Order: sequence, then structure tokens, then C-alpha cells
Amino acid sequence: MRQLRKIIFWCHLPLGLVGGVVILIMSVTGVLLTYEKQAVSWVDANQLRPQVNPKTNSLAMPMQTLIQLAREHRQQMPTAIIAHEDPNYPIEFSFGREASLFLDRQTGQVVGEGSQGVRKFFRVVTDWHRWLGAQGQNREVARAVTGACNLAFLGLVVSGLYLWWPRKWSFNSLRNSLWFKPTLKGKARDFNWHNVIGFWSAIPLFIVVVSGVVISYAWAGNLVYRAVGETPPKPRSPQSQPQLKAEPQTLSGLDQAFATAQQQVKGWRTVTFSLPAKDGEWLFSIDRGTGGQPQRRSQVVIEHETGAVIRSESFSDNSPGRRLRSVLRFAHTGEVLGIAGQTIAGIASAGSVFLVWTGFALAWRRFRGWLKAKSPVISSNDVVTNQFEHSQS
Repeated sequence: MRQLRKIIFWCHLPLGLVGGVVILIMSVTGVLLTYEKQAVSWVDANQLRPQVNPKTNSLAMPMQTLIQLAREHRQQMPTAIIAHEDPNYPIEFSFGREASLFLDRQTGQVVGEGSQGVRKFFRVVTDWHRWLGAQGQNREVARAVTGACNLAFLGLVVSGLYLWWPRKWSFNSLRNSLWFKPTLKGKARDFNWHNVIGFWSAIPLFIVVVSGVVISYAWAGNLVYRAVGETPPKPRSPQSQPQLKAEPQTLSGLDQAFATAQQQVKGWRTVTFSLPAKDGEWLFSIDRGTGGQPQRRSQVVIEHETGAVIRSESFSDNSPGRRLRSVLRFAHTGEVLGIAGQTIAGIASAGSVFLVWTGFALAWRRFRGWLKAKSPVISSNDVVTNQFEHSQS
């Protein structure tokens, strides 16, 4: 048993040293991204509030006209149209992750362009979280690095929990491993912090990291489907993609389609129509949650010509594999459990920052001890220190 523990330790240590810097970057950026959606929505709402008037009896402008106005204002076609539950809230036109544009439904006037500074900040943080800030073709290499380090992080979490496990169960051993001891200093403090933070963050970190592996690797995503006895879906090739049309004149009748989609789901908060639109049928995404809860999303497909509902699918209508894959996607950010889940994921990410820091500190002290052991002159204090460090391995 002691030999196994030593082997696992010497796997744990190099994994942390090799992947530590990248794991630290992903952890810090993960903390910064904890409340991204809430921050963007809050800033947007505060910018729009002074310019939003109560709903009047005037007729709303056709959605087709609003799309054209948004297109002219930004000199590009929007990627999505978002209707909010509040009837006084402007129609939101999304232009990818770059920007949003808000138009008054009755007048067509621009009432806001979204929080450009906040969006840019989170876009930069996301770039570092996913690609270490790399751009263009370098992102493929950076993505491979972050994916590999995420796998290493998974090995650290699992092996760390094994190393935390007390050799002998007693009240004192549990107390030392479950709670901070503020009187400790130096290596003893780092060791205590590493153990305590590692234990309390182990489960949420395991979920965050496993879901990150699923996001990073196609084989991991396919494994999710195979785990529930399903055949993984085949990746779509560019040739198999449906032909899409983006011109505003093809979107006549979109107002009625929006109304029909809203009637399919009670308690909706946002209805999103993505552009470019598929020829012949329109897909609406209806959300009853905070934007990152797949279990509270539905999809409604409406036929363009007749305005009839072709199909309406809720989360429960999906296969077990697809449901699990969707949940894991948003388990990575904790959004699947709403604000509470985001908070837990953010705290776990903050914990991993300290795990990397204390891990490096412990490794450095071990290295210094090794150098002293190799020195021709060894004091009695050095002997005691080296014996203590050896006992920790």
C-alpha cells in the first residue's frame, strides 16, 4: 500500500509541474467568467432602462423591417433575433459574440448597442481560457495544449483525492485534512492548504474538469453516448449542411411565427431565432431559464409557408445521450444549476488557483531539500527537514 501511494505521488507531482501554469491560467479565467451572462445582462439593462418607454398602443413594426434597420446600422446581417418576456424590452439583435443591438419595437429606433467594453473584456478572457490568447491558426495548437492540460488536471484531481485519504483514520488526522490551521507557516501551511482546499473542491472540480474533457475531445463526447448505450452522432461535413438563406425578404411572416413559437411554451423568458434561416422551416429556441440550463430549453420548428408547427421538442424529448451531453456542456460552468451552480463552479476554480500555487510551493521546497541533501555539508536541521519531506511522499 505504501509503495502504491509513492507511485501515485510521483505521478501526481510531474503532472502538476508540467501542466500547472496552463491550469493556473484556465482557473483564473474560469473565476473571471463565473458570472459572465449576468454581468452582460445587468450592464445592458442599465444602459437601456433610461431609454425604454412603457408600451404604447401603437403597432409594432414588422420584424422584417427591424432586421433591415439593424442590418443597415451595423453594416452586417445579425446572427440572431432575441425577444424578451418583458413587453417593454427592446428587440435584441445579436451579432455573434461581438456585439448586440437593441431596437424599439414600435419606432425602430436604436436604444442601445449593448455593453461593448464588458463584452470585449469577457471575449478576451474567454480567448485565454480556451486558447491561451492565441489567434488564427495558432488556436489549434493552443486548443491541443489546453485539452492536454485539462486531462492532466483530471489526473491531478483523482490522484490528489487518493493522496489525501488518511493512512489511519482518527479525529486528529481528519481535522488536519478538513480544516485550515491558521498558526501554521511555511511548508506546513502550504501542505495544510493544499489538502484542505483539495478535499473540499474535489467533487465540483471533478465535474468541471470531466465536462471540460468532453468539450475538448470528440472521443470523450462520443464516450458519453456510448456510456448510455447509444451510437454517437456522426459529425456533419460542410457538404451535408442545409442551404441557408439570409436575405431579409425571405423572412416575411416572421412576426406570426414568433407569436406561434411563444404560445408553445409557458413561462418563457427569451425566444431566439437564429440567422441565416433554413429554407422552408424556421427554428426557434425557447428558454425558461438563465441561458445555460438545457433542461429548461425547448425547440419549436415552424413551416415558413403555412406558419404551422412542424414539431416542438423539450429537453425530455431528447435521447439520454443527448441530454447527458447537454448537461455536461453547462456543468463545466455550473450554469446547469443556475446561479448556485455558477457560484460553486467559481469557488472551485478559485480553489484550483490555490492548489496550483501551494503545489508549486511544495515542489520548490522539495527541490531545495533535494539540493541540500546533495550538498557535502549537511546540518542537523537539514537532516530533520529532509526526513519530514520524505515522510510526506
